Amino acid sequence: MRDVRAEERPAERGPDGWSTVVWNDPVNLMSYVTYVFRTYFGYPQATAERLMRQVHTEGRATVSRGNREQMEADVQAMHGFGLWATVQAAER
Repeated sequence: MRDVRAEERPAERGPDGWSTVVWNDPVNLMSYVTYVFRTYFGYPQATAERLMRQVHTEGRATVSRGNREQMEADVQAMHGFGLWATVQAAER
């Protein structure tokens, strides 16, 4: 049995150890995704457009980072806007 180091245990991640990832979908318009990023996260137009383009071209974008509870709230909000989003362990 292998020994799992503390930093590999998701329950013990630091306060910014989680992220909200928005995924590309065939339904929502790019202008709508930009609107959601601006209104919910408060991103300036340029940042919202850059993240929207990343979703569109790369298939996903990390749109927020923080503790797990806040990321789960962000994911639920994205679902409320009709976007596909998930919580993931943040990349180090």
